[in-house]
Amino acid sequence: MSLPPPTPRNRAVVTGASSGIGAALAEQLAARGYSLVLVARRQDRLRELATRLSTTHRVEAEAYPCDLGDRDARARLAGELAARDIAVLCNNAGFATYGLLSTLDPKRERSQVELDVVAVHELTLAVLPGMLAREAGAILITGSTAGNQPGPNNTTYAASKAFANTFAESLRAELAGTGVSCTLLAPGPVNTEFTRVAEVPAVDRLVPAALWVSAETAARQAVAGLAEDRRRVVPGLFAKVQTLGGLYSPRWISAALLRAVYRRVT
Repeated sequence: MSLPPPTPRNRAVVTGASSGIGAALAEQLAARGYSLVLVARRQDRLRELATRLSTTHRVEAEAYPCDLGDRDARARLAGELAARDIAVLCNNAGFATYGLLSTLDPKRERSQVELDVVAVHELTLAVLPGMLAREAGAILITGSTAGNQPGPNNTTYAASKAFANTFAESLRAELAGTGVSCTLLAPGPVNTEFTRVAEVPAVDRLVPAALWVSAETAARQAVAGLAEDRRRVVPGLFAKVQTLGGLYSPRWISAALLRAVYRRVT
């Protein structure tokens, strides 16, 4: 059983739920009957989403405003989740930076690691003991095709997603036979606010429009992958090509190629 059935007591948690893939994941899970804990910084958007999902799908949807990059706020959330019946955890929140590492704001780089790496680790550790005790649970970790190869001028993000990718697949193997599953969502280009948050909208022009996938497509495939107990979900043809290239081409080639690409947008 990959996805525990929804009950009045259990919850599906989605981080980064105020927009993009996170909001779409929440929609997919609500449509399957899961009550939700929606986590993000933007309170207004979060509450609007919670109200809409509650009304449309007749589920409970809790808006939990939280800056997951803040250690104290994250610890409070982790403590609350550890005490609850969490059926599904979608570790989805994250952001990227672009540019020469030596020129980037060290504080923002640390925040990126806190959100993209430490929060994923801590929230997983918070819910995992309860899932194992119940012998039921599903964890989705949003990694990226960026985590499959070096990413010069995108260094912290590429390294963070390398952690997410490896963490998800390692945990999945560790959980075999326990009733708890872990699936990696490793998208390529997805139409979201991601590049605007990263302050590099020029990235959008590097990939032809036809090769982008929607957040809804990525989320639908991700939740279906959870239900089917898949190891890795890679939405879209371009992302699949990126994955093969990142995994099997010589790393010096992919590093040089990505360095040339990202230098054009930073």
